[in-house]
Amino acid sequence: MKCYIAVFAAVALSIGFLPPSRAQSGGMAYDKAAGGQKSQANAHKASGTVTKVDPVSSKVTIAHGPVQSLKWPPMTMNFVVRDKALLGKLSSGKKVEFEFVQQGSDYVITSAK
Repeated sequence: MKCYIAVFAAVALSIGFLPPSRAQSGGMAYDKAAGGQKSQANAHKASGTVTKVDPVSSKVTIAHGPVQSLKWPPMTMNFVVRDKALLGKLSSGKKVEFEFVQQGSDYVITSAK
């Protein structure tokens, strides 16, 4: 019985030392632009050329240069675009500078120029 009380006290004390923002969000950022979903990363920046736009699935394929914040080499990959207005600005062959975040297994574009 004393062992359970000691373990309970240790857990209660360790939770008390978390900053309120981390205690409530589990260390994940809240992203209003993503429909209130939690994002697992900060925004990353890249530039590249749009190779395909799929408005039905709200996805765009971009051949992008290196992404320093993720230590990625240049590659071509699919990104999700949840903002329909932003999707309308992207067309095949267009050069873009964009920001994206990781949400689960998806990479979601949050802005593009």
